[in-house]
Amino acid sequence: MPNNEYMRWLSVDSLRFDGKTPRLAEYGIGEASGEEDIISLLWDAMDIGELVQSIVASGYFPHEPLVVVENNGENIVIEGNRRLAAVKALLDPVLSEKRGWNVPKLGKKALSNLESLPARISPGRKDAWRYLGFKHVNGPAKWTSYAKAKYIADVHREYGVSLEDISRQIGDGHKTVQRLYRGLAVLEQAEREKVYDRENRFYMRFSFSHLYIGLGYDGITGFLSLESSDPENPDPVPGDRITELGELCVRLYGDRKREIPPVVKSQNPHLRQLDEVLKSKEAVAALRAGNELSLALDLGRPPAAVLEESLRNAKRELQRARDYMATGYDGSGELLTAVGTTTDLAYDIHHREMEIRKSAPG
Repeated sequence: MPNNEYMRWLSVDSLRFDGKTPRLAEYGIGEASGEEDIISLLWDAMDIGELVQSIVASGYFPHEPLVVVENNGENIVIEGNRRLAAVKALLDPVLSEKRGWNVPKLGKKALSNLESLPARISPGRKDAWRYLGFKHVNGPAKWTSYAKAKYIADVHREYGVSLEDISRQIGDGHKTVQRLYRGLAVLEQAEREKVYDRENRFYMRFSFSHLYIGLGYDGITGFLSLESSDPENPDPVPGDRITELGELCVRLYGDRKREIPPVVKSQNPHLRQLDEVLKSKEAVAALRAGNELSLALDLGRPPAAVLEESLRNAKRELQRARDYMATGYDGSGELLTAVGTTTDLAYDIHHREMEIRKSAPG
């Protein structure tokens, strides 16, 4: 932290949440949001309940001061909003009861001990960005990938710090800063061009990592004709690929209004599978026609590879089923019928397809 900061104990009533923190921006909370909305979001999305229980059991640790900047006479907490929310919930039983939170009631002495908290007073946000960047982008208390990207973009755009310098200052040796920034630039371009609205995603959770990691895959970058020469380009996707950009976002995050769920449910294996699909015109056409990702993936691969993988998977699953026969089979006739059908299918493949083709002349 900068040498010109200093420590103070500040009353909780004088402390304000930071509406500019990237963690809140991820959920659509901004500087105009009210304190109750911010506390509620932090409670629901960021495990404030566990923090409350910890403070009740052990008190507030004074060696974990908040980081505060003074702005227009207000004390803005730029580091420690979760801790502040936990303390405010404990001090306001009416709010906790109204929201249905499980917040223990403290005695007068315990409550009085929470009425003021230790804080490091920083001269300004610009003076604290290296510390916060190291801690939350590349350090022990990491934010989500979107919050990291938003913070990097804010530092780059507001303070004029190059991405290379941000990487160097926070000890990033893996180009993570550049990749996060490019992912955010692509998302912002999609929203600016009105081909996707992040608030219209199918699920509440925003898995930004699907996008920024996917932009490192050949199939996805080729689908977008992504420009990779300038990591700071605010419009990385060429104008003739904007429609494809919107399509990619829908595949990654879905479309709530049109009731279209995302095809990428998790990075492993779906993101890689989507990348493979986007390498094949036939597979892309199948996906656009409404087919499942797995079927579109098969259409984009050599039939021999699909056959081999299917047979090996079937063998592996049958071996797994046999391992559980002794403890898992209860004499069910339905399972016995299923095994019989599987046996017939395996016989047909082996004797009526593979053996015949193997012995056929030529």
